[in-house]
Amino acid sequence: MYHAGKLLVRFVFGCVARIHVIGRENARCADGFLLASNHISHFDPFLISLPVRRKIDWMTMAEFFRLPALGFFLRSIGAFPAERDRADLKTIRAAINRLRTGRIVGLFPEGGIRDGARSLLEGAPLRPGAATLAQIADVPVVPCVILGTDRFYSKKQWLPFRRTPVWIAFGKPISRFPELQKSQARERIESELAAAFKNLYAELREEFRLTTDDLPHSPRERSEVPRDAAPLETADPSVRSKVRRVRTTAVDSLLCASINWLHRRHPLNGHSRQEMERYLTACERLSPQEYYVLPQVIGGNGASDSTPAVNGMYDSRMATLSWRSPIETAFAANNTARVDFLRTDAWTGAPTVFLLHALMSSSPTGYYRWAERFNELGWNACFVHLPYHFSRVPTGYWNGELAITPDLIRNAEGLRQGVIELRQIMESLRGHGCHEFGVLATSYGGWVGALLTLVESDFRFVALMSPIVNVEHAIWHSPAARRIRRELVQANVGRALVARHFHLSSPLHGRPVCDPTRILFVTGEFDSIAPPAEIEAIHQTWHGSELLHVRQGHFGHRMMRETIAHLKHRGDLLPRSGGL
Repeated sequence: MYHAGKLLVRFVFGCVARIHVIGRENARCADGFLLASNHISHFDPFLISLPVRRKIDWMTMAEFFRLPALGFFLRSIGAFPAERDRADLKTIRAAINRLRTGRIVGLFPEGGIRDGARSLLEGAPLRPGAATLAQIADVPVVPCVILGTDRFYSKKQWLPFRRTPVWIAFGKPISRFPELQKSQARERIESELAAAFKNLYAELREEFRLTTDDLPHSPRERSEVPRDAAPLETADPSVRSKVRRVRTTAVDSLLCASINWLHRRHPLNGHSRQEMERYLTACERLSPQEYYVLPQVIGGNGASDSTPAVNGMYDSRMATLSWRSPIETAFAANNTARVDFLRTDAWTGAPTVFLLHALMSSSPTGYYRWAERFNELGWNACFVHLPYHFSRVPTGYWNGELAITPDLIRNAEGLRQGVIELRQIMESLRGHGCHEFGVLATSYGGWVGALLTLVESDFRFVALMSPIVNVEHAIWHSPAARRIRRELVQANVGRALVARHFHLSSPLHGRPVCDPTRILFVTGEFDSIAPPAEIEAIHQTWHGSELLHVRQGHFGHRMMRETIAHLKHRGDLLPRSGGL
């Protein structure tokens, strides 16, 4: 798989890149070594691997492995996950074992994409780890500097046969210094490595007479189109729309395929129809208020650990609140509710926004960034670990894998669990003077957020981005549910049976108790999972709600940015100072 991928990379970049290499012989050691490189773009590992004849096992961000299809591909080419914000013993052992068996391990000691003053090329300090790995595994470190790959964030660099130059320099292997004490040896390796990066950087600049534009720039700078740039002929709106549709459809299709692949692990049994009928008989007469009732209303789970305690949030900017979920499932990890609460300075009495992530969301990092922006505006922000996600993932399963499967009962109970836990945290916050709330929710989180509006009314805004609003479409028509449909048909679970639960789980079949004018639906124009027609239908049904169209598919980052900008324009965020 690695060599097949390398051939594909060589073919693709052979049409758009011209690679210049210095010191190629330094990367031809017969034994194992640690390859340490600067990092300026996501294309770096692919292009660095081309001039190195041997296979490189890259340490890769753990977030990428949480997407099933991408994770499968990365493992198949020898990559292994590494957490960026903490030392992971499993990762360290994997790297050391591979180095000791004579393999090459590649890593980026900067810990992420860096440019300018943040880059080690400009003197920024190295993150600890590379020297320690090399010392423990008793292997040398080969420094590498790569320039030019950040240009591929600009679309025009992908025009055929443009041949954008890329420059790579490999330095001489840095010894392990066995004659020194361990601490001294690590300091010496780090010092030699930092000096090597600067020297290789200077050598590339001098050898190829690089200009300022050739040097590293941030992805944002590279992707932005200059305001005074003349429009290309290919920039016709209809052409751009077709290109964007093809691109987003490909991404959506890939992720739908990975979801369907995961559904193969959850076949239904011969009793599934009988279990479904018993479940529906027990709850089909319930109203949403009865189905999503708070546990204290019926006197259940009254123990102190079954409600969120917000009293300990005075000392830190971010606090993790956890409590025993009022709904017990077959998986112990999922039975503990958890939210990450990022508070503003005077959090008591301040409005609180709930950030509800998508199904199998890869990382909370982006949500934390937006949470900080809300804090600046005087809002508390609450990142919710939805059922079967993040801290609630049972051992042996992918993040969010169990939230949506052919087991419709578990799906419904997961939604019920999410809504009731949100109601619990809202009730606790009301006890501290917080009486206004906002919801910023995506896809699966949008589904939970829409159901929350059926039973709660204290919202300043509810922004639902690509939400699942019609369960009938989600089951019987969505490309992400092909395997679910097959299992239901084989189990003789028909449409009429499933429809008996729609008044409790399908937002399109219910009505909000909050003011509909507070609700903003956001749809992706190229979305095939939650298509615009379904979002437009609930927008028409929930009279007074607003609809915003964004030019993306179901998966993408553009929607969040445009949604928050629209909320700000509507005045829903009411900034106290600064702005998003």
